[in-house]
Amino acid sequence: MITREDTCKACEGTGMLSDDEGWQYKCSVCHGEGVVLETGQSAKVMSVDENNRLLD
Repeated sequence: MITREDTCKACEGTGMLSDDEGWQYKCSVCHGEGVVLETGQSAKVMSVDENNRLLD
C-alpha cells in the first residue's frame, strides 16, 4: 500500500512535471513513478539558461 509519505513531493504523485510553457517531462526525483520508496535517491541536476529553460 502506498502511503502519503511515499508519494513524491516534487510531482505530487503524478510522475510528470511541466514548465511554465506547458512542456511536460518525467519527474527527475521519482523517475516518473509518482512514489519514492527508496531513501537516498538523488535528483539529476539539469542545466538551464537565464529563462530557466532546460538545455539539451
